[in-house]
Amino acid sequence: MADVFITCAVTGAGDTVGKSDKVPYTPADIAQSVIDAAAAGAAICHVHVRDPITGDAGRDVDCYREVVERVRASSTDVVLNLTAGMGGDFVIGSVEQPLPPDPLKSDMAGATERLAHVRELLPEICTLDCGTMNFGEGNYVATNTHDTLMEMARQIQALGVRPEIEAFDTGQLWEARSLVEAGVIEAPVMVQLCMGIRWGAPPDLNTFMAMVNNVPNDWTFSAFALGRDQLPYVALAAVAGGNARVGLEDNLYLERGRLASNADLTARAKQILEAMNYRVIGPAEVRDKLELKRR
Repeated sequence: MADVFITCAVTGAGDTVGKSDKVPYTPADIAQSVIDAAAAGAAICHVHVRDPITGDAGRDVDCYREVVERVRASSTDVVLNLTAGMGGDFVIGSVEQPLPPDPLKSDMAGATERLAHVRELLPEICTLDCGTMNFGEGNYVATNTHDTLMEMARQIQALGVRPEIEAFDTGQLWEARSLVEAGVIEAPVMVQLCMGIRWGAPPDLNTFMAMVNNVPNDWTFSAFALGRDQLPYVALAAVAGGNARVGLEDNLYLERGRLASNADLTARAKQILEAMNYRVIGPAEVRDKLELKRR
């Protein structure tokens, strides 16, 4: 019986708050979603924060602090994985006049600023988005240059936090391998394969296996896909030798017409995996596997 762990990505940064009343956006609600997902079987919870008034994407350190303090005060045993992907949002001015960038939609910050919350709160894991790409519709470019990634990886390593590489296409795995070879990401290496985000790797099986086959054998990988592909990817990820990610960052529905909570999606993922005779492991075993430093 193989071991598998579940990550729950509880809110994300997308325009989902108006689409489901179950998407948490205040620090209190995000923290409660983490606690509920952990109770349902998530070993790791991946955390973004939002503007607590508007629900828009944010990266306010005070919001992160409140989420982390609430989870830790609850005595919930869960591995916290804070995003470090925010601060790389570049939106060109227009297709005819790209510069200056759109000041209302762009949010560009340096490597040190992007890690401010990680430095203060010292989660066990934080993400490192390994590449620059067109991201969805419009003029938005998710911006992570090689030198920026090198510097962020150096700082994450110095903090004693484990980076979770997020790879949205095969070239980003190539870049991730270069960071490992440069010594700025240490073993054990963990990577999240992100499927179905326009315009990265599409969620078809051939592309997924191309991604899996580009993951070095000694790395630990998880995988997810968006929307209706999320729950099938729980099974696909496990069969391919990886771990599963679910949550409202990537999918709002438990089934057609039925909005889900993070706990609902986590419980369904656990049900799928156990029905396939996988053993779903908890945070203590994940810490041992990934050599994490519990705070």
